[in-house]
Amino acid sequence: MQLLASCSTQHQITKSANNNLFIDSSLEHAHVGISVFDASANKYLYNHNGKKYFVPASNTKLFSCYAALKYLGDSLPGIRYWENDTALFLIGTGDPSLLHSDYKKQPVIEFLQKTKKHLYITDANWKDEALGAGWSWNDYNDSYMPERSALPVYGNTIHWVQEIAEGVSNENQEGQTPSIYSIPEINWKVRFAGITRKAFFVQRDRAENVFNITEGTEKKKEQDVPFVTHGLQSAIELLPDTIGKQIEYREVFRKQPATLNTIHSRPLDSLLQPMMYRSDNFFAEQTLLMVSQARLGEMNDGKIIDTLLKTDLRDLPQKPRWVDGSGLSRYNLFTPNDFVVLLQKMKQEVGMKRLQGILPTGGKGTLSNLYKQDSNYIFAKTGTLSGVVALSGYLYTKKNKLLIFSVLVNNHTGSASEIRKRVETFLNGIRARY
Repeated sequence: MQLLASCSTQHQITKSANNNLFIDSSLEHAHVGISVFDASANKYLYNHNGKKYFVPASNTKLFSCYAALKYLGDSLPGIRYWENDTALFLIGTGDPSLLHSDYKKQPVIEFLQKTKKHLYITDANWKDEALGAGWSWNDYNDSYMPERSALPVYGNTIHWVQEIAEGVSNENQEGQTPSIYSIPEINWKVRFAGITRKAFFVQRDRAENVFNITEGTEKKKEQDVPFVTHGLQSAIELLPDTIGKQIEYREVFRKQPATLNTIHSRPLDSLLQPMMYRSDNFFAEQTLLMVSQARLGEMNDGKIIDTLLKTDLRDLPQKPRWVDGSGLSRYNLFTPNDFVVLLQKMKQEVGMKRLQGILPTGGKGTLSNLYKQDSNYIFAKTGTLSGVVALSGYLYTKKNKLLIFSVLVNNHTGSASEIRKRVETFLNGIRARY
């Protein structure tokens, strides 16, 4: 890609950036990188620190999305298997939709329910860790950081509910014993604090599936808590109630055939859209692992990232440090130019029509409170960590030109929502001019 732009264009965008970003007090000491690329003219309109590295937060999901579009085909592989006269031998694919509450239809579960054969499963293809490199260890109890696994079930989380029976008024609520239950039901250890606080809360032990529950005063309160996967063990314990039979673990299968059968679970885009709309970390992590399985025959983040950077992404202008699928890790480092080149590749290889169905637009998903004055002129991925605000994607101007942009902000000490509004004003200014 050329790095050309007219002096007048550079000046106008610089003026807009100065007015809306660089002089803002919350960004005075922050690091800001901006790239704006005119797709039709094949030239950059603006670059400010475009070659410098930034922590991208969930903008990393754009790379996982690209890999999925490249290698997962039209439908997700739900389970791989082979069989003989008496047994089914199962191999997980990493599909995060298995028994996930988002998806009512469950082809893999239906398949396992129907068979009368003995079930065996291995995770010999799993070559990774449950938690990603650089993840914050003390977030283990939060719903946005489930463990990764070869056979995830229920999103690798337990959904806890506290509620007081219908018909009990708030005035008569005191003294009532709330009903507390989990979805799915579990046989794991549960401890009750023996006290009631204002807010219902469930705290899991860090290394084991022991759940400590404090009752709250709310009429109804819900909380999702990740469980410890212990490889395949937790999935093997949770599945029998649903499929009606036990699954036995095998460290490795002997005499495994070279070609395996596959049960597909659902269309790929039905996973990618919620992954991008709500910035689902679990979906993104498992998506990259599925790509690794499809491309390399095993699930290994490091190997698939290295492979992609040496092949499909070898033309990135600055080689990123890419370590996970979701962007939870602060080890990730990308440049604004990297995102522009990736987005250009996605447009050329996938097409804007499909991308418009996957990426959030104004008033939708993580952009629900932004870019609402018109409709369908921006399609972009947000990114947020403490001190990090990112937005990369596509912008249609008033003259219907397609611009590809990346705005990465690091080390700010202000309000993330206010910075997002500043970025919105900056991008809308460019949109109005071109």
